[in-house]
Amino acid sequence: MLITTDAICNYFIHRTTGILLSTHCIKIYNDKDEDINIQTKDGSMAYYSVSEAQSCILAHLAARHSETIALHDAPGRVLAEDVTANRNHPPYDVSAMDGYALRFADIASATQASPAVLTVVDDIRAGQMPTISIFPGKAARIMTGAPVPPGADTVVRVEDTEQHGSDVHILALPKPGANIRPLGENLRDGEVVLTAGTEITPGVLAILAMVKKKQVPVYTRPRVAIVSTGDELEGIDEPVDENKIPDANSHALFAQCKALGIKPVLLGIARDNPIELKAKLAAGLEYDVLLASGGVSVGHHDFVRPVLDTLGITMHFWRVAMRPGHPLAFGTSADGCAVFGLPGNPVSSMVCFEQFVAPALRKMMGHRTLFRRTITAGLAHDVSDRAGRMHFVRATLQRDAKGYLASSTGTQGSGVLMSMAQAEGFIVVPAACEALKAGDEVVVQLLHGMEFQQEAGI
Repeated sequence: MLITTDAICNYFIHRTTGILLSTHCIKIYNDKDEDINIQTKDGSMAYYSVSEAQSCILAHLAARHSETIALHDAPGRVLAEDVTANRNHPPYDVSAMDGYALRFADIASATQASPAVLTVVDDIRAGQMPTISIFPGKAARIMTGAPVPPGADTVVRVEDTEQHGSDVHILALPKPGANIRPLGENLRDGEVVLTAGTEITPGVLAILAMVKKKQVPVYTRPRVAIVSTGDELEGIDEPVDENKIPDANSHALFAQCKALGIKPVLLGIARDNPIELKAKLAAGLEYDVLLASGGVSVGHHDFVRPVLDTLGITMHFWRVAMRPGHPLAFGTSADGCAVFGLPGNPVSSMVCFEQFVAPALRKMMGHRTLFRRTITAGLAHDVSDRAGRMHFVRATLQRDAKGYLASSTGTQGSGVLMSMAQAEGFIVVPAACEALKAGDEVVVQLLHGMEFQQEAGI
């Protein structure tokens, strides 16, 4: 990257690291001399919209590697290759019911008042092959999953019959071919049954077991490193200092990664010292993804961006028109490390993770579905806002007669971490919106943990 020196004022060079430290640079270019963002002398700059930032990030990332793991370790992972069936299933026509296998022509006029009467010539259980063909006037007692005998084309369920000695009376008329599962209904030998990009759910794992996939090819999970920055931070193992702020960011980001199936590495706190910060960030660049929180704004002690520049990171943007979380930076290294500069406020950091980091990580893991699910809900109360930035209002959800009802968690300040602890989703207030009224229909983005609810609802 190139920082134009003719447009810089009030800058200084750190004498040990050679890092340019300034909040007054005018333009930054990528290696093709294309404008990335504009920054004026007062630190303002053009903002990406949320969708523009998401598109930019995803355009630079892909699922690159695969590995083979044991079947029982596969839930939650994503198939890296197509999977084909190694057999027909069922291997022949089988009964879908306990009942009687027979020829439909023999019972075409059966009613409860005038039942058809057939002679039972066989008793076929699941796993047992039939030994007798079914001829006119004959039937075979058959269990669920048992092969349909030659000559039979229909199965009548046992509830619609009466047994009288060696005869069976058919009391109700099914459709021709009823209650028979045809050969290959579930799997056809040689056909693709699961495609690359399929998330391995319990149902998918069951199919893998049916085709004897003891070892499963899946996309690798990205290796993620987390760094918090700032002299003001207090580590979880450090004694309580009233003048410090507990480092919640590292642990919140760790939990958010874990919720996606990734176990990240915590690199600790980097103080506001360019030498220490450079060492921490350089260590993070050895991973596939680096999450650095704090120090990405335009203050005189916000060193993350200039340090990343000396480390060869191409910055693609660092401002997004959203609330909370607008000081968000994204860049990439020559080796393919994705670098996210997240805000220092814990709520902002967590909201940015859900909007940008989570989709990126899911794409790198091979997922097709990248974004948190959204629903529509009625708004429980008025919401006032300022136009210009998309606002993610932390919210709880209840059910009413019309569906879901969304309520704010309360104070929405970016430092009020309790709002995230209580939140079940985000009310998404569009950037052009200045106010929402109670009863308005709004979009709510659901958070992790919303797969279950207190009531059955069915």
